[in-house]
Parts: sequence; structure tokens; C-alpha cells
Amino acid sequence: GSLSVCLPVAALMDVDAALLLVGEFGRYQKQLTLTFVLLQIYVACQSVLIVLVGAQPEYRINTLEVPSTHEELVKHVVFEEDITSIVTEWYLIRQEAYKVNLAGSLFFVGLLIGNVLFGPLSDRFGRKPIFLTGLFFDVVFGFMTAVAPNYEVFAASRLLVGLVNGGMALVAFVLTQEFVGKSYWALTGSLTNLVFAIGIAAFSVIGYYIRDWRTLAAVANCPGVVFFLLFITIPESPRWLYSQGRTQEAEEGLQYIAQRNGNEKIFVQLKPCAGTMRVGQPAHGVMDLVRYPTLRWRTAILMYVWYVCSLVYYGLTLNAGELKGNRYLNIALYGLVEVPAFPLCLYFIDKSWSGRRKTMTAFLLFAGVACISTMFLPRHLDFDMGFFLNVTSFALCGKLAVSAAFNIVYVFTAELYPTVVRNAGLGICSMSCRIGGILAPFVPSLKTLNPSMPFIVFGIAGMSGGFLGLLLPETLNKPIAESIEDLHTPAKQRLEDKRKKGVGSQENVKS
Repeated sequence: GSLSVCLPVAALMDVDAALLLVGEFGRYQKQLTLTFVLLQIYVACQSVLIVLVGAQPEYRINTLEVPSTHEELVKHVVFEEDITSIVTEWYLIRQEAYKVNLAGSLFFVGLLIGNVLFGPLSDRFGRKPIFLTGLFFDVVFGFMTAVAPNYEVFAASRLLVGLVNGGMALVAFVLTQEFVGKSYWALTGSLTNLVFAIGIAAFSVIGYYIRDWRTLAAVANCPGVVFFLLFITIPESPRWLYSQGRTQEAEEGLQYIAQRNGNEKIFVQLKPCAGTMRVGQPAHGVMDLVRYPTLRWRTAILMYVWYVCSLVYYGLTLNAGELKGNRYLNIALYGLVEVPAFPLCLYFIDKSWSGRRKTMTAFLLFAGVACISTMFLPRHLDFDMGFFLNVTSFALCGKLAVSAAFNIVYVFTAELYPTVVRNAGLGICSMSCRIGGILAPFVPSLKTLNPSMPFIVFGIAGMSGGFLGLLLPETLNKPIAESIEDLHTPAKQRLEDKRKKGVGSQENVKS
């Protein structure tokens, strides 16, 4: 390597500086990121499982007199399609039909509890043990879904899968971010969401070929076993060790990453962390988000934006059931429409004239406008106006924009919180995001009031979220805060001013 790499560095540094030396996104980090990102396919299959496992095939009732009880009804029902689902197995039709949506909502309730529990747990006991525990139980409860003897066990297994799946995915996201240098956070964050979208489409392909719901649930759960075996060997997050004051272990971790990247001669020495906790001090947690005015404001606005993103995102996806046409194709389309959101985000998020904040606002406003526009479409023209002027294409535009905003808000949130409370912050935001997910299944039923009512709700939510997002500070090219003290240190501001001057002088040189 070059001279600078061979010489041991005497100066003490923080994790960001150490990662510059070790390699911000070296060979080993690329392997780790790839594995974590592919895990999203498994997470996505679990998230949308109910769409096919709870599919309601066409049925007819071959009796003339109206069946009085559900037992009578069951004897005379004939399902027309050659697929099985929980609907065909336990006859969840007519007055029992709500049970399918209930199982879907229970999954989101599980996600909510998982996000609340796993965030603080991983801040307390470390990222790796909590992540592996979550993944292990995710697989166990996933197989419980596939062999459920009755609806009650099935519903309970969905709640439990949601709990460990949501918690595990949250910690996986944080780990992905913490292994790489800050300049790659936008990339790894967006990749995570991109692969989730591909996972939705992949699930509809698996479902197309496997029409038996138990087999489908089992097959969709198998990748989890492979991932668990792959992840056993990962190191603990050096950032987490450092923020806990376990400086020596953090150094060893960074050394290991350097070695796997092929930089053997590097010698990492970290300076003690500013907000390092003395042993015996209480851990940082959710209360800190309320205690400090700066964090309080940020948390309130971010919670609302996350809630809006998920309400619109899942609401539009679940509304896909209203779309005419092929069930499998609709699910795939709603997944694949997110793919263009990925390059769009990566482009705008790093430009100095747009940044995180303005881009997020623009996408939310666009999603809101797309949803509200569906009101002004003439009702009677279903397909006369051609492909682009129907409700479906507007809804898909809204879905694209809101998934782009979702991508950004993930990265933005991770950058707005200091390391010591980052997981607590992400946990609280994910919690309000899950509340959006729990409410989302019920929004399409507002159609009884007015056909365009669901879209008005999504539109107003999107636009209000967009305007509120403008109140947050921009984080592009700002240093990352490790401790809460870092938010208030004048050193940070001075560094920013210097950096601005530096950037200015560079630009002058260029011109």
C-alpha cells in the first residue's frame, strides 16, 4: 500500500476517523452489507405473507335455502380457484372474514412491540446478541405459522413473528449502518429498502408456483435458517462498543475489519468517547429524547413523518386488493414500483442544493398530490382514458414517491440522533411508523363514505408530513454526533464553519 497506510498512527481518533483508515467500505464491509441487505428478502416475505396466505378465492354456495349458521354455510361452500389459503381451510368468509385482516393487523402490532423492545435492548446488551436471538425466534415462529393446527395458533404465530421480525430488522439496519463509514450510510440505507421491494416481488413469484398455503409459508421461511448460520460469525458493532466506553474492544473490532479488508499493518487507537458512561451510570434511553429540547423537537416531527410514510405506504399497498386484474401481478407491481425510487433518492440526497430535508419534503408533497389527484379522475372512465390516467397509475405514483420518502427518512433519522440514543430514537420513530401500519388496513374501508375518501386521507397526510419535515435541520456533510454532549458542543459548529470555508475555497480553485 501507500506510505500512509504502513505507518502506525500515533494520533488518537474517533470511530469515523478510524473507519477512514480501516476502510469505510472495504472488501469485508461489502460482504457484510450484501448479507444484511439480502436478509431483507426474508423480512419482506414475512411482511406480506398474509396477502397470499390469506387470499380469498371466489366461492359459490350450492344450496337454495340461506344457511342460518356458519356450520351450515361451511357444508355448502365450494371454492372455485385451485389455491388453498387460511380462508379455504378454516372457511373465513361472510361473518368470519374479518379474521384475515385481524391476522394482518396483529403482525403490525407485533412489529410495534418488537421495535419498542429491541431498540433499547440492543443499546443495552449489544447489537449482535439481540440480533441473533431475534433471527432465531423469527425462524421458529415462522415454522409455527406453517404448521398451525387452527386459526388461533395461526394468529398468535403472526403476532410473534411480527414481534421478533420487526425487532430483528431494526437491529439489522443499525448494524448495517454502523459497520461502514458515514459517507456510505445513504447507500446502505437505500439498498436495504430497495431489496425489501424486490423481496415483495420475489414473494409473489414464489406464491405463483406454490399454491398451497402451508408449503408457501414454510418455503418463504427457509432462507431465515441460511441467514442465521451466515450471521453467527459477525463481530460486534465497533461504534456500539465505543459509545459504551469499551474502547479496547472497539479497537480490536476495527483491527479485525482492517485485517479482513486486507490492511494488515494498520494500528487503531481511539480517544476516549466524550459522553462515555462511567460504569454504574444509567444507560441512555428513551427518556433522553424528552429531556433535551433539541431532541424533543426532532423526535416529535420525525414521529409524525414516519407515521405518515407508513400509513400511506401500507395503505396504498393494501388498497392493491381493490385493483382489478391478476393478484400475483398486482403484488409484484406494488413491489417493483419502488425500484426507481432508489436511484432517485441516491441522486438527490447527496446534492448540496437538495440534501436530505428538501428531498424528503418534495417526495411527500408529490405523494400527497398524486393521491388527491385521483379525486378529479372521472369515475365512469375506468380504462377509456388509456393506461396512464386511471386510479391505479396514480396510486402507483404515490407509492413510488412515498417509498422514496421512506428511504430518506430512515437515513435522515439515523443522522439526526447521536450514537448513544440512535437506537432508542429509531425505535420510537419505528413505533409511530407501526401505528400507521396498524391503521392502514382500515383506511380503504372509508370508501363507504365516499369513493375517493381513502385517497383524500393519504393525500392530506402526505402533504402535512412534507411541510413539517421542513422544520428539521439539514444533516448533509455534517459530522455525526456520538454523544448527546456533541449536539451542543461549539466545536461541532466551528468544524462546520471551517468545512464550509474549506468547501468554498475548493470551489474557488475549481472555478
